[in-house]
Amino acid sequence: MFTGELEESRQTEVTIRDIDENAMELLIDFCYTAHIVVEESNVQTLLPAACLLQLVEIQDICCEFLKRQLDPTNCLGIRAFADTHSCRELLRIADKFTQHNFQEVMESEEFLLLPVGQLVDIICSDELNVRSEEQVFNAVMSWLKYNIADRRQHLAQVLQHVRLPLLSPKFLVGTVGSDLLVRSDEACRDLVDEAKNYLLLPQERPLMQGPRTRPRKPTRRGEVLFAVGGWCSGDAIASVERFDPQTNDWKMVAPMSKRRCGVGVAVLNDLLYAVGGHDGQSYLNSIERYDPQTNQWSCDVAPTTSCRTSVGVAVLDGFLYAVGGQDGVQCLNHVERYDPKENKWSKVAPMTTRRLGVAVAVLGGYLYAIGGSDGQCPLNTVERYDPRQNKWVAVSPMSTRRKHLGCAVFNNYIYAVGGRDDCMELSSAERYNPHTNTWSPIVAMTSRRSGVGLAVVNGQLYAVGGFDGSAYLKTIEVYDTETNQWRLCGCMNYRRLGGGVGVMRAPQTENYMWIRKDSVV
Repeated sequence: MFTGELEESRQTEVTIRDIDENAMELLIDFCYTAHIVVEESNVQTLLPAACLLQLVEIQDICCEFLKRQLDPTNCLGIRAFADTHSCRELLRIADKFTQHNFQEVMESEEFLLLPVGQLVDIICSDELNVRSEEQVFNAVMSWLKYNIADRRQHLAQVLQHVRLPLLSPKFLVGTVGSDLLVRSDEACRDLVDEAKNYLLLPQERPLMQGPRTRPRKPTRRGEVLFAVGGWCSGDAIASVERFDPQTNDWKMVAPMSKRRCGVGVAVLNDLLYAVGGHDGQSYLNSIERYDPQTNQWSCDVAPTTSCRTSVGVAVLDGFLYAVGGQDGVQCLNHVERYDPKENKWSKVAPMTTRRLGVAVAVLGGYLYAIGGSDGQCPLNTVERYDPRQNKWVAVSPMSTRRKHLGCAVFNNYIYAVGGRDDCMELSSAERYNPHTNTWSPIVAMTSRRSGVGLAVVNGQLYAVGGFDGSAYLKTIEVYDTETNQWRLCGCMNYRRLGGGVGVMRAPQTENYMWIRKDSVV
């Protein structure tokens, strides 16, 4: 402006518009002193002034400051601010933060005040981090009803970016389809009909693919493994610990309210369930649920209809299944499933065989019950449950009789490891191919393990704890698919036989009140 041929170069006084006077003073001081303090009270005036005056280093400092200030209550404001002032890196970071923390952002006042264009930009992202598409629909309706008079006209424009075909049929029909605002808009009704067709005609789905049928791919947090309860040094235990493969570290978390050996463990809706077990004196039908965000267990889950220890549990189609076990009188073939929305258990078809110490797995929309004992001897038989027909059918048996085995689904195979046969604890392992209905052996573990937990964490298969015939184990080992070998990879704090294992995404924050590790057994 001053050194070129522009008109200002010949003026004795120049008016510089659109810059805050305090920001201008700070920037001029910086030019002479190379010193400036960026803080919450001045960053929103400094950044646009630095952009206008092309002071790139101040722009960068302001953006770095705002990145550190991001939280769910202000990220949308910072995102809009970055967009206005063409701060691309800050805009990208604020976008990522908004997507990753959408469940908290949607509850903020900033979200309710969004203009429709910015709302659409956010909810159309594949990276939106939500537990289910129901949360996106609920967020949209909260936004709409905040100013229904002005926003009603935008409902179809916004709703087309909610992935209605990915909703559960119950929610689609009972909540979306019955909403008066949706029903009164022809374009919205068409979107609901499209989703119904997608859900009702599974054979036609390959021809119905589009943006609304594509699952979101949120930024993945690393997975962590929980070891829950078990039997140690002559008694059932309530302790729970968490393994992070990235640090190879075990940390104690809040214990259960009851000691539980032979407990069934599964993860449903980012919550960890501990089902039944034996507390050292009696058989249990109670259930506890752990929230990793608060590091707390709650007991407000309905009990199973039967007391169950050595029970198998798994999650299929949003329901938690409890399979087999024993109740202190007999070995069970009962199967029941838990609906978390109703907080209610209901019985489904029983297995054809009574099974305690049974392993269960979910693959291809079926529930598999693998091995166990019928109360007299270990089993190698396997049966499969089809929830659509409410029916169990036998599939190929394992090559080895196994009770108290570990099982997990890994690379579309069911792996069955360890357990006990008629006379000893086992280190052998095998896997099931559902396409060929055949079992084939894989390399044995380094230790014999009965009452072992098996789980897949971040794409790797881990065997946890158990009993080797003479000692309770706190060692874990991991299966290396490339070398076809098991290798030891550390120890838990507690030895565990018949403990449960569950895998969850690492919580978004690490602000835990971890329980102090007072004793190591």
